[in-house]
Amino acid sequence: MGRRVLGGIAIGVAAAAGAAAVAAAALSVVVARTVIIPPSRRHEDVTILGFDREAGTIRLSSNADSRLRGEYSFWFSGDTGHARLGEILAQDDRTVLRRLLGVDFGDLSVARRGRLSGWFHLSPGDLPFPYRDVNVETPLGPAPAWLIPAQGGTGTRWAINVHGRAVRRPETLRAIAPFHAAGYTSLIVSYRNDGDAPRSHDYRYALGDREWQDIEAAMQYAVDHGARELVLMGWSMGGATVLQALTRSPLGRKVTGIVLESPVVDWIATLDFQGALRRLPAVVRCGVLTLLRQSWGGFFTGLAEPLDLDRLDFVRRARELDVPILILHSDDDGFVPSTASRALAVARPDIVTYEAFDVARHTKLWNYDRDKWEGAISAWLDRLGRA
Repeated sequence: MGRRVLGGIAIGVAAAAGAAAVAAAALSVVVARTVIIPPSRRHEDVTILGFDREAGTIRLSSNADSRLRGEYSFWFSGDTGHARLGEILAQDDRTVLRRLLGVDFGDLSVARRGRLSGWFHLSPGDLPFPYRDVNVETPLGPAPAWLIPAQGGTGTRWAINVHGRAVRRPETLRAIAPFHAAGYTSLIVSYRNDGDAPRSHDYRYALGDREWQDIEAAMQYAVDHGARELVLMGWSMGGATVLQALTRSPLGRKVTGIVLESPVVDWIATLDFQGALRRLPAVVRCGVLTLLRQSWGGFFTGLAEPLDLDRLDFVRRARELDVPILILHSDDDGFVPSTASRALAVARPDIVTYEAFDVARHTKLWNYDRDKWEGAISAWLDRLGRA
């Protein structure tokens, strides 16, 4: 084989390798931006196959969410419609027939696709407790919140509920009943870039690495209005956020306990899980982490500041935690793996109570088994109060 032929082969191999590297880098940028840019629309993964208004039923295509027992929100037609779904009446390999509890807005008769959500209540008005709208003064400006006083007044024990990524305050309303029964005032907050609170200058999620400042502002609001003891509850990314608030704010000394629902306690493990789930090559998954961590990555992602992913790893930082923690997580979560939550429970059995679920998916534990979920929180709050 002549030198010219060998040279051509070498050039071809180098070109192919270069093209693969460019493709991996481009895909890393796309994935990294997907993680931190607030979505403008949500994926509708359920097909509406039939709707009987008189019978009060709806037939859906079968997937992991539509097959879950329990009661759920159903957003349809690009989130312009909302219904509430009840128990499963019948199902086969392809379809699920569910009870239709009601339509809050939108026209189901013309809808074709939708998605199930753990949201069930749209506002505190759906609950049997008085509430009022308040504003929390965050570093970026006033952020709306709902205040649900304890029975007989606001009291000195407050619970601050922090929703997850790409959702809003109503996600957390499912937690009000057990906290109210335990005598807590509940503050349900918004934070930067969630669609209710002010935007950050870069309009990017910081995965809890900056959102905690808005939760610190909520903690200050509670203290200014009589709170002496705080329990922080974080859902999904809200879990990462409240852990940052606990460990980085001077007001962390007011926190007597933490409740984590389907939480992110290690973003590296979570991002790697999501990448593997989507069959992304290891080089792409590594590229995503690099883009989020490095200052120069902001040119591609739009992040104003790099993220300290090690600081967001509370399996590694487990020894820094010093208050009782309740973790509720399902092993089939599908978005945030329960492995890190379990690892934290193993690392700190002295302060962590772990309530395991098997098939409740991501942040749908209340919907799947309300009695178990509320019972776990009530029992933990009782122990916390006695302690």
